[in-house]
Amino acid sequence: MARYHSERNSTVAKRKKIAFIGAGNVGATCAHLCFLRSLGDIVLYDIIEGLPEGKALDMLESAPVLGIDVNVTGSTKIRDIEGADCIVVTSGSPRKPGMSRDDLLKINAAVMTTVGNAIKEVAPNAFVIVVTNPLDAMVTQIKRVTGFPKHRVAGQAGVLDSARYRTFLATELGVSVDSVKAMVLGGHGDDMVPVRSYTTCGGVPIEKVINPKRLDEIETRTRNGGAEIVNLMKTSSYYAAGTAVYRMVEAFMLDRKEVLPAAAYLEGEYGVRGLYAGVPVVIGGNGVEKIIEIDLTAAEKTAFDSSVAHVRELVEAMDKVLAG
Repeated sequence: MARYHSERNSTVAKRKKIAFIGAGNVGATCAHLCFLRSLGDIVLYDIIEGLPEGKALDMLESAPVLGIDVNVTGSTKIRDIEGADCIVVTSGSPRKPGMSRDDLLKINAAVMTTVGNAIKEVAPNAFVIVVTNPLDAMVTQIKRVTGFPKHRVAGQAGVLDSARYRTFLATELGVSVDSVKAMVLGGHGDDMVPVRSYTTCGGVPIEKVINPKRLDEIETRTRNGGAEIVNLMKTSSYYAAGTAVYRMVEAFMLDRKEVLPAAAYLEGEYGVRGLYAGVPVVIGGNGVEKIIEIDLTAAEKTAFDSSVAHVRELVEAMDKVLAG
């Protein structure tokens, strides 16, 4: 009988750890992509008994098929995220029929407070990507509770919004999505700002290949992209959303220094101070390593300022419900 013996060498590099707080569709989709690309060991956490354990086991059992050697675990104990290098936060409640914005803010801000305290205690060196809605308020709350520096807390919105914009533009033009470059900035919601002056198809400014009226229609569809999917399948987007989060995780884990639109904490950039807003950033091994300021047209700057004003109102509303 053949016998195999191995000794763990203390000099062998330990795989990095990616934790998902919330094992629902978005978190699980992102986790699966991280698994497929062997970015690190994965922990799925959720409060629903059996859900994270089941998804983790299901994922792990596919490893032999693909020859993947990373560990995947699921848990209902949040302490099991301990030592995570990167944490994706998707936990919280979706907005349900009859639920006011303030109701949603109060519920999810409380969740962020609990989650933030846990992260601060057991994963104090993690890079945190927040996905929970209302995004701009929730990422603010996580930063406040953890006390982490601004480069280690970011929100995912712009990658998804920009992907939707590129999808609709490429479909309109009948070209590969790779031929379309675009960026959506500002808050995550109805007042997001597609930046036409930085949107091209094959290097040609988008306004030269699509007329302004049709661009208006495409941009309206982009702003309503999440609602369109909810209306179709009665639940939120998760393939596109999970993939968008993955892009940020990958940039961090592989130190790619990639320019991506993300909700970043601004301290004077774009004339905004003390607030999260969607802007182009460089994401690498240190998290948000740089905020890139681009020149906006007068109309784009007006739209961006309006979007940021709505973010400020959202944060103020959250503060009010938390205080009340």
